[in-house]
Order: sequence, then C-alpha cells, then structure tokens
Amino acid sequence: MRIPLEFKRFSLWMGDMGSLSIGHWLIVLAIVALVFGTKKLRSVGSDLGGAVKSFKDGVGDASTSASTANSIPATVDVQARDVTAR
Repeated sequence: MRIPLEFKRFSLWMGDMGSLSIGHWLIVLAIVALVFGTKKLRSVGSDLGGAVKSFKDGVGDASTSASTANSIPATVDVQARDVTAR
C-alpha cells in the first residue's frame, strides 16, 4: 500500500501523532508572541543572552585562575632555626 505524497508532506511538516515537530513549535511561538509581545520577548532574550555571556566569562576566569595557581611554585622560602627548650 502506497502512502499519498500529500500525507508524506503533511507528516514531515506536522510530524507523527503525539510528537512536537517544527509546525507545532511555530504555532506555539506565534501564540507566545501574541500574548507577550515582541518587545517583551526581545528584552527577555537579551537578558538571557547577557546571563549566558557572564556565565561563560566566569567559567573562563575560573579556569585561567586555576591554571595560574598551578604554575606558582609550592616551595616555601624560610630559614630554619634551631629552637631548643631553655
């Protein structure tokens, strides 16, 4: 039994039954844009991008400080004195 081409195209666009495909996500995105507005979504997106950037910078700073801490020699330069009980 052959499946009609129209059904194959619909299946590619909307996905199989019970799965979320690109068509479902576009509909959800359109509803969210209508409810919140594009200006609010843009500000949320820029805030989220700034948070991700600061997180990456923090992780990068931690890794560079850890590598510089490993390069510092672990010797102590102290003169030993003989301390006896008097």
